[in-house]
Amino acid sequence: MTTRRRPWRLALTALWVACLALGTVGQAVAQDVGGARQAHVVTIDGIINPVSARFLERAVEGAEAADAEVIVLVLNTPGGLLDSTRRMVETIFASGVPVIVYVAPSGGRAASAGTFITAAGHIAAMAPGTNIGAASPIGGQGEELPETLKEKIFEDTAAEIRAIAERRGRAVEPLEATVLEAKAYTANEALELGIIDLVVSSVSELLDLIDGREVLVETEEGEVTVTLETAGLTVRDVEMGFFDRLLSFIADPNIAFLLLSLGGLGLVVEMWSPGLIFPGVSGLIALVLAFMALGNLPGNWAGIALLLLAFVLAMTEASVDGFGVLGALGIVSFVLGGVLLFAHFGTPSPVLPSLRVSLWVLVPVSAAMAASVGGLTYSMVQSRREQHREGPEELPFIGAGGVVTAVLNPRGTVRVRGQMWGASAADGERIERGAGIVVVAEEGALLTVERRAEAAEPGAEPQA
Repeated sequence: MTTRRRPWRLALTALWVACLALGTVGQAVAQDVGGARQAHVVTIDGIINPVSARFLERAVEGAEAADAEVIVLVLNTPGGLLDSTRRMVETIFASGVPVIVYVAPSGGRAASAGTFITAAGHIAAMAPGTNIGAASPIGGQGEELPETLKEKIFEDTAAEIRAIAERRGRAVEPLEATVLEAKAYTANEALELGIIDLVVSSVSELLDLIDGREVLVETEEGEVTVTLETAGLTVRDVEMGFFDRLLSFIADPNIAFLLLSLGGLGLVVEMWSPGLIFPGVSGLIALVLAFMALGNLPGNWAGIALLLLAFVLAMTEASVDGFGVLGALGIVSFVLGGVLLFAHFGTPSPVLPSLRVSLWVLVPVSAAMAASVGGLTYSMVQSRREQHREGPEELPFIGAGGVVTAVLNPRGTVRVRGQMWGASAADGERIERGAGIVVVAEEGALLTVERRAEAAEPGAEPQA
């Protein structure tokens, strides 16, 4: 026993020593880097959401704790959530470290929400080939707004961007035009109009050009003027943690829809074939991730309810004969749920881009779900038929008694020998739920029954 344990002890000891050594080296490196003057580079690429807002808040806190000279926020966004945009603007205004917003890379943009964030920076810069603007309020699906509502939201949004421009000393009218007239500008146009301060090709060039500039920074005593000393700074990339990267990845309309679909399908498979374990567990994980994604997106609860209803109908289909009405309704509910998942019917956001599930995702996934549900139902029906083919001696359904569980008019469902079956009345008459029946014929998974002379109690199952 001692001989067997010794290799494990040696391995654990070696691992502990290695971790200790790496920790010591890491601490030494951290101290060495911490002693150098730093520029913290924070990259946000994608929709502005709570993940982006939390990331920027932590980055600012880290920069203040490390006594960094500046924070360079590299921004590329089509827009985002209004609450998250306001949080980011407030974080930039309250930062004790100057925040330089840099719209990059070439071909990127600072649209809608990005316009507000860029204007809020202590210094705003753009890479060649980028654009800014188009902050005009639209509906959640990109539709035009009713005139009265449009005017109200335009004025409120225009006032907000005017306030940002006035605080940072930027050109008010061109920024206001991004809201009132949906104007968008190239990097050079934005520079000429006074929306931004610089057009530069890289972060290193940006740091060189802003060296010696003065900016107003918020402190406990109020705003104070700070002269930037950015030449020769050590550039440190601040990255999201694993959890935030995961949330940022799944906070996409198409990914969220796929996770909901896979999660629901996994539960359907587990309900139809109990004991498989893997479909159920993976389905639950997918659903948890889907709801985490929806927590960072403006999901529509009507769409979510329709998707869940589709899976309930799919599971219910297993208890009836063949791929019928419930299965078809489930597919219709699934498609409608995908269409409405990010539909917005309330007051539109002035900074949110058009969000929807792509048809290139919705159509194939819907087709795959229909094929999966149909295939599973067909398999169950075939299994039932195989059981019936074993012979009347082993499964003597003819003459067996049962009870109606769904009205026969003339077709419905009955419970015979503890199982649910599709059935039709022999003479086409209507037989109410709870009535006792006797099986007189069987064809595949369909039983032909007739009313018993004496009606059974609801829920009872008469003997043959």
